[in-house]
Amino acid sequence: MANPKSHILTGLLLSSALAVPALAADPGECARIRLSDPGWTDITVTNAVASVLLEGLGYQPEISNLSVPIGYEAIKTGDIDVFLGNWMPAQTAFVEDLGDAAEVVVRNLDGAKFTLAVAPVGAELGVADFSDLAEHADAFGRTIYGIEPGAPANENIRRIIDSADFGLEGWRLVESGEQAMLAQVARNERSGTPTVFLAWAPHPMNTQFDITYLSGGDEYFGPNYGGAEVFTLARTGWTDACPNAAAFFVNLVFDIEMENALMDAVLNEGADPQQAARDWLNENPTVLEAWLDGVTTLAGEPGQAAVEAELGL
Repeated sequence: MANPKSHILTGLLLSSALAVPALAADPGECARIRLSDPGWTDITVTNAVASVLLEGLGYQPEISNLSVPIGYEAIKTGDIDVFLGNWMPAQTAFVEDLGDAAEVVVRNLDGAKFTLAVAPVGAELGVADFSDLAEHADAFGRTIYGIEPGAPANENIRRIIDSADFGLEGWRLVESGEQAMLAQVARNERSGTPTVFLAWAPHPMNTQFDITYLSGGDEYFGPNYGGAEVFTLARTGWTDACPNAAAFFVNLVFDIEMENALMDAVLNEGADPQQAARDWLNENPTVLEAWLDGVTTLAGEPGQAAVEAELGL
């Protein structure tokens, strides 16, 4: 796949074709829907919402915790049906590597961002741009905190360190899971140690910390502070084989406020993702009309009525 933009356009055209009422139930082999979760809370909660709704429709969602590269490989081998976390342009290389093995179903989120940032102690040093970091190398311990090994954003950080663009030669990247990274940021803030780390929205970290997103990283993370769109991918052939489930995923689009609320419930209140999704749906039932428009149960019955009954609405 030479051009990811044409790939996305193809996917959006696919979405238009799918966004029509399903005329019949899916075949029985579509009952099991395999989803991938790279361990990011935003994808954990959107997978949870999808799973609650799919169960109400009579499907059997299965979520596998797979790192980003392994998840993409699983799409290619046909072991994953749907992935809700195709962050673009950060994952362009993975999308290109998929070739014709996947289709873009829909853009499920816009207004996201993803780049390096500092918390207040770092901002107090006057750090607001990538070019400000080298001057304060000793204060930062020449360390950048990333996310889980294999994430494309970590590769961007390595490229930054290896380049001469910002004078960060000799810095090190610490790779860890999302929650471990944020715990480190919190510890550093308490001790007065500045931290530069990967930050993004949606995420409740934006309310936990007064985050300063760094300018100057357009070449590595894209413009507008790594401004991103998130797409839903499906393995090629799945949308044709399971058109009713595919129509559901075409309808399933999110917003920043919703994801922040769900992520906050999971990360800061300790809620189970599935229960957080159920609670949110019970508090926001109006979303069901758009998400289940033209969608039936696996057995061919009206989808919205079945989900409302399952939720006790």
